[in-house]
Amino acid sequence: MIKFANRALLPAGLRDILPPYAAHEADVVSRLMAAFAGHGYERVKPPLIEFEESLLADGGAATAKQTFRVMDPATQRMMGLRADMTLQVARIATTRLVHAPRPLRLSYAGQVLRVKGTQLRPERQFGQAGIELIGASSAAADAEVVLLAANALVALGVAEVSVDLTLPTLVPLIVAGLDNGAGLRDALDHKDSATVAATGGTAAKILGALIEAVGPADRALVRLAALDLPPAAAAERDRLAEVVRLVRLSAPDLTLTIDPVETRGFEYHTGVAFTIFSRQCSGELGRGGRYLAQGQPATGATLFMDTVLDALPGPQARKRVFLPFGSIPALGDALRGEGWVTVAGLDEAADHKAEARRLECGHLVVAGAVVSAE
Repeated sequence: MIKFANRALLPAGLRDILPPYAAHEADVVSRLMAAFAGHGYERVKPPLIEFEESLLADGGAATAKQTFRVMDPATQRMMGLRADMTLQVARIATTRLVHAPRPLRLSYAGQVLRVKGTQLRPERQFGQAGIELIGASSAAADAEVVLLAANALVALGVAEVSVDLTLPTLVPLIVAGLDNGAGLRDALDHKDSATVAATGGTAAKILGALIEAVGPADRALVRLAALDLPPAAAAERDRLAEVVRLVRLSAPDLTLTIDPVETRGFEYHTGVAFTIFSRQCSGELGRGGRYLAQGQPATGATLFMDTVLDALPGPQARKRVFLPFGSIPALGDALRGEGWVTVAGLDEAADHKAEARRLECGHLVVAGAVVSAE
């Protein structure tokens, strides 16, 4: 018993996914990928592990602390287990698909592993599914990614989806040159108006107004439009307004909020970014936004499958029918064609009904007909 318990024990943040939940997750991922493919996003499959210098290049440095590292015995070079798939897809786009016509639309799904979990997401291994739109710099590209990610979740059955938009480049443009820039960004992330007012210096008034603008998109845009921002920051604000306008045209009922001061988790983003939520669960369904892929403009979205599954109804039980030992194979083929799950007996049973119940089948075949196992 002790030996079995030791074998069943897994490291913190890791777990086995058992029937029927493993099949349910695979089905949900398949439906997401079909939705992405329907909009022209072609699937790629990066490796689980690759050389550290390529995995952590450019924006990948933001995931360095979450990356497991191992030594490649063949080359004696350090390798990293991916903690996120976005930049792997960007690498594929800018190397193996460098000559493919732009804009390039790619999709992906797979598992990631992180050094440690967070309070909101204690799992260290979980699934991701997402899209990347590479080689397009327009607001229409930002809107397309937001809409596709949100609409795909709605099509799955996730209720009350909302998108929180942010501009991670806005605050750095405003606080550039201030001695306490890093401290201000932390205070802004925590919406600490008192600290911002005390340490913001000449930018304190604008930064305080940005905190006040947090909320529903329409109200936030009105408040942002009234601010006298530096030219570069004003351009970012106008870009955000255009993205909201385009999203509204296609999805007027989608709930949009704006948080112009949020930067946590968007360290490598270079423009409009977003987080997707649902009132049906407490965690983030996904994240995305604009970034640079080896100098090319890009935007994308990553959905976190553990949270997505929490927001959906659980797996639906399928009808199972027991085929006693010696049943004609064609009978099983016909039943599976009608939507049944067939479970074949491998030995002759004294009581076929009892055997069906033991194998968790609600029905069995008797004289070629399906009958209840009760």
